[in-house]
Formats: sequence, C-alpha cells, structure tokens
Amino acid sequence: MSRSSPGVARVAAILNFIADHPGQAFALTDLVRALKLSRATCHALLTGLVDVGYLYRTTDKTYVLGPALAAIGRTAAEHFSPLQVAQPEMRRLADEFDVVCGAYFLEGDTIHLRERAASLSHVGYPVPLGTRMPMRAVQAMSFYARSPREAESWLARTDADMSPEQVDEFHAGLDFVRENGFIALVRRGGANLEASEPGIRAATDDPPVLPQLSLEKERTYPLMAIMAPIYDNRNRVTISLVMAGFHATMTGAAIEQAGRQLAEACGRISGFLSGRSAPVD
Repeated sequence: MSRSSPGVARVAAILNFIADHPGQAFALTDLVRALKLSRATCHALLTGLVDVGYLYRTTDKTYVLGPALAAIGRTAAEHFSPLQVAQPEMRRLADEFDVVCGAYFLEGDTIHLRERAASLSHVGYPVPLGTRMPMRAVQAMSFYARSPREAESWLARTDADMSPEQVDEFHAGLDFVRENGFIALVRRGGANLEASEPGIRAATDDPPVLPQLSLEKERTYPLMAIMAPIYDNRNRVTISLVMAGFHATMTGAAIEQAGRQLAEACGRISGFLSGRSAPVD
C-alpha cells in the first residue's frame, strides 16, 4: 500500500480546519498552534494555497477559504453522485458472483431502484430501472440497522401486518446487520417468485423471502439475495446494495464470503460519502 505525502496531509489539515470553522478567519499563529506545524512549514503552505486561490489572505493578515476552492466546491456539489463510486463496485460484484447488483435508494417509506449491474446470464432482467416499491421488514433491516429510533418509528407506521414473532425477527435482523454488515435473504417455503425480483419486490405483506439470521458453514441455503447498507456522513443509510438472482443453493460459508465482499464494497462507498479516503494501492 502506498503512503500518502506528508505535505498533502498538511495541506488537507489546513483546509479542513478552516472549513470546519465557517465565518472565521485565522492568523498564521492560530494555525501553527491548532495544527502543531512549524511556523516556517505553515507559512510556506499558506503562501502556496493563496497563490492558487484555495485560500485568501485578508488585509489584517488572516486567512479564509478562497474563490478557487469555492468554485470547486460548487462544481462538486452540482455533480456529486454516490453512483459514480458505486457503479464499478456493483459491476465487479455482479460479474464475480453471476448476479444482478442493484442500488436501492430510500425515499420516505419507498425504495427506488436507481442503478444496477447485471452479469451476462442476467441480461434482460425483468425489473426495470426506476422501479419503486413499498419497503418491507426484510429491506428495513438494512436501512435502519444503526438507527433504532427510526426502526421503531417505521414499525409504528408500516401497513404490514406483522405478528409478534415477525417483530422479534425484525429486531434480530437489525442486530445481524449491525454485527455482520449484511443480511442474507432465503426463499420462503411455498413462495411464488415468478413475478418478483428475489428478495426485493416485496410489495405485499407477505414477501417471498425470509432473513437468514444464522449461517452454518456446511449447511446449504436457498439463497435469493444479500443486502448491505451504505452509510453517509451522518451515519444514516439512504442507499443499500442488493445482490440478487443467485442460481443455486449456497453453503453458509459461501454466503458469508459473498456477504463480506458486498459489505466491504458498501464500506468503501460509505467512506467516500463520509469523506474518509480509500487506501491507495
């Protein structure tokens, strides 16, 4: 793994510090003290940032964010999309596991399929982009795993007729996602899946899948889908990735491997959304 340049880290520290204190201006001595940089190093970095317009030096010799950086910020905000980072992750997962990988966005109590990648054997998958459907408990486990208050609020308002046992299962699913980073969905006995996308098109109170809340390594399971959350900079989930269309039963060990890879991909996307940089190869 390549190591980042100390100079880059120091520049980022200066910009992040000033950005974290909007409306304030800082003198050289303020930045030296706050960032624990030598006076000579800090002055050289500030001079360079002023030269390129990323900082502006006021008449009282303090520093604020500059016009060039503001322009970059506006451009980034106008064109920002998590799908730019999610798409290559989805393509890799779809090809590696021979599945369809979809990005579902949470919109109120509806989930919206906004992007997907399909392996060659799934070209022509019947669920079109743009499909919206009511969120059910199996999907809510991914979206609300780290938000107990929002999970309870969803339970209170959902129109799904859930038994006490199903409510207990829902809470156990939240725990599973928090611990493992994904949830595996298996075929419910007797379910008719002909008109549904496995594990996702659950627009009735009786979805065709069940969460698998324990995985024995040697046992085989009728896997239909694996779902994992993506967290934003407020630690909330508005997007989940779903791998669906598995062709055969899978062992618990194989499901764990696929689930870990999906969760790791979602972790990298979460890092992008929260501003944490990914490792450089």
